[in-house]
Amino acid sequence: MDQNKPQEEDYGYNLFPERNSGKFQKGSIAESLFTFNHKCQVMLQFAMETSKLTVLSCLFSAVYKDRHFSCEDCDGTVSGGFDATSSQIVLCQNNIHQQSHMNRVVTHELIHAFDHCRAHVDWFNNFKHLACSEIRAANLSGDCSFHNEVSRFNFGLKKHHQECVRGRALRSILAVRKVSREEAEKVVDEVFDTCFNDHAPFGRIPHDKKDANFAYRDFENRDRYYANL
Repeated sequence: MDQNKPQEEDYGYNLFPERNSGKFQKGSIAESLFTFNHKCQVMLQFAMETSKLTVLSCLFSAVYKDRHFSCEDCDGTVSGGFDATSSQIVLCQNNIHQQSHMNRVVTHELIHAFDHCRAHVDWFNNFKHLACSEIRAANLSGDCSFHNEVSRFNFGLKKHHQECVRGRALRSILAVRKVSREEAEKVVDEVFDTCFNDHAPFGRIPHDKKDANFAYRDFENRDRYYANL
């Protein structure tokens, strides 16, 4: 075996073993009785009804819980993922245990789904596309909210939110791509300013459900002022 041969890229699918194993079939008795799966389904339903992701859901022609979301066991290092090959969001039922966490994960992955539909992201071949979507998802999902950062004992004043977004985007990239930290940092730095300031489908960074509705309205009305000049 050639020891110098580069390791084959798996695009992070190793983190989601049920994507290939077929361990449970949808609607099977084993799945319905699996406690983690049931809890995941309940939290997902609650999230779709109450969190700011309702704003994101309305941007698509139709979002079906059973078609576009899948609760599965994952590697212990991830909470969710967007599978571009099936246009499906994977929720890691063994790693999501609180409703607030579920809300953030679903919102984060719906940002990826929005980018997939809007920008035709080349997830597998364009590193900058991946980095940009990870920056946007970390920025707009609430991952780096003040409350969450305090709960992680992360404190900072000057541009702390930006540094949190940069760090979480970097970790996401390193989890799904076999690249060095230096390579990932270089790409994140190249696209950071543009992607951090791209708040679509919001007019600004939303802070909660109520604010998300206003931020979405800002986005919808973004051209009205200039149209009336």
